[in-house]
Amino acid sequence: MHISDKSTWIKQKALSLGFDHCGIAEATSLDEDAFRLEKWLHQGKHGSMQYMENYFDLRIDPRKLFPGAKSVITVLKNYYSSEKNPDPNAPKISKYAYGKDYHEVIRKQLKTFLEEIRTEFGQVEGRGFVDSAPVLERSWAKKSGLGWVGKNGMVIHKGAGSFFFIATLIVDLPLGYDAPAVQDFCGKCTRCIDACPTEAISNNKEIDGSKCISYFTIELKDQLIPENMKGKFDNWMFGCDTCQDVCPWNRFSKENEELNFQPISEILQFTQNDWDELTEESFKQIFSKSPLKRSKFAGIKRNLHFLK
Repeated sequence: MHISDKSTWIKQKALSLGFDHCGIAEATSLDEDAFRLEKWLHQGKHGSMQYMENYFDLRIDPRKLFPGAKSVITVLKNYYSSEKNPDPNAPKISKYAYGKDYHEVIRKQLKTFLEEIRTEFGQVEGRGFVDSAPVLERSWAKKSGLGWVGKNGMVIHKGAGSFFFIATLIVDLPLGYDAPAVQDFCGKCTRCIDACPTEAISNNKEIDGSKCISYFTIELKDQLIPENMKGKFDNWMFGCDTCQDVCPWNRFSKENEELNFQPISEILQFTQNDWDELTEESFKQIFSKSPLKRSKFAGIKRNLHFLK
């Protein structure tokens, strides 16, 4: 099979397995991204996320993360949902956390993806990564032509918006590669910058992670949320979608078709009082397969208390 035909087959297989978009790039060093990441870390914009400082060399070169790597296959999986809790006073939760933990869902799909590639092309070695390893997913999405990085730091697909999980499958199989996304279609729009409740977005596409609501409500572990953030969370209890909700490109977002991402009923039904009365036992039972378990019961209670 010709190398371009292999790439076509892989993209079609990705769609058949439930991914929404697929692009392929050569496994090379991300030199420009390395410079930006190093500067961002030196400025302390990762807050207490010390893991961002680890494995720097592996983050910028997939060949060091996976020796023998030839190609980086990047897939996007839609998680958009238009459903909302009808109670306007209920604490808000980011759409990505409506259903089951995406790490588990996508990890299984990547495993199947690699098995299908092996069945078709013989012994292919590879590793799949879903937001839990030193991989610059957004850089690979851009490098494989799937979209540009918007001012809010999200990868934006021109025809489908930004409500996507990004995952990568690094393989030792040479393939035909897509042209990188070079044009930025954000233009002069500053809606995400203007709407950010904590002013975490600057006009040079730089996100101050230490100011982001998602950082405070998810990443900040075993610490109190700084008092100077009081009254700025716009009732976001877990994560924040503000910069995506106001983005004009998300008018193209469509409902996701992944059964595992269908909202847990309590997320759309719980009132403020329900959340206040939630016990640790009930939390573990209801959200055992949810991304909310990442904050743990104590973290959720801390976030709820901070919103009052």
